[in-house]
Amino acid sequence: MKIGYARVSTRDQNLDLQVDALKDAGCERIYQDVASGAKTVRPALDKLLDQLRAGDVLVIWKLDRMGRSLKHLVELVGNLMARKVGLLSLNDPIDTTSAQGRLIFNLFASLAEFERELIRERTQAGLSAARARGRVGGRPKGLSPQAEATAMAAETLYRERQLSVAAIAQKLHVSKSTLYSYLRHRGVEIGPYEKTARTRSNAGQPPVAGSDDTNKTKVATILLSLRIENNSKFVRGKKRATEDTEHYCLEQYNVKRRPDGEYELKVPYGNDEDLDQTMGELLRDIASHADDRNCFSESDARMEGTDRHW
Repeated sequence: MKIGYARVSTRDQNLDLQVDALKDAGCERIYQDVASGAKTVRPALDKLLDQLRAGDVLVIWKLDRMGRSLKHLVELVGNLMARKVGLLSLNDPIDTTSAQGRLIFNLFASLAEFERELIRERTQAGLSAARARGRVGGRPKGLSPQAEATAMAAETLYRERQLSVAAIAQKLHVSKSTLYSYLRHRGVEIGPYEKTARTRSNAGQPPVAGSDDTNKTKVATILLSLRIENNSKFVRGKKRATEDTEHYCLEQYNVKRRPDGEYELKVPYGNDEDLDQTMGELLRDIASHADDRNCFSESDARMEGTDRHW
């Protein structure tokens, strides 16, 4: 099957010329985009590439209608050839369904690789010349005075363990990833984080009989269903977000992974209100870790043997 693709850069331009030529070429379906060639997101092209099957031929008006650059074009056509999909350009000598067309395209690919090597060599030569003159690239090492003060405050709050990691980051107006960077800069060992027990307003006085303080700490078995996904196909933070969540949020609760994929947590608590607060903070921390990696999370927690859930 022949499938056509047409694109113009602005709405002021007209697709009729390309569409008519693609119809004359025998295209059964035509996908159309109105987007600049430099833009990464082109919905119609993405949908078209998902629909292509082995034996299909993608027909375009000119090569610059499909690729953002020569490198991008080479990658696209390489992917099409691997899937046994042909490419036909109506105004260029490119037809990968024939041996001659594949030869010409491979010449283009060789030129693109040669261009990349020249750029790499020039870059390395420039860096070597700069280093020979005592110049070192990159950002200056260390933190600015303002950031150093924030890092000291972060260390103090982290060591006190009165606030959750998410609350510390919110208080200092930084992201959690920045907070961890500051802590590493200060030499703070980062591991499973657990807040110290909250003190009563009448601290120092003997506990009142029948009060919560006389109760022994209980341990709830919590079953957590967790799903972390990238916000878009251009994000690759899902794996790192999951690892961070397991290390910084769940390890402190002796986490175990069940065969069905659920996490089993052992959460200590004094009373129901205490457990609700702990679970609320845990789910917020999980969402915050996912957000730091440009991901989103869906979590559902329930207490084993009861109907309580969060």
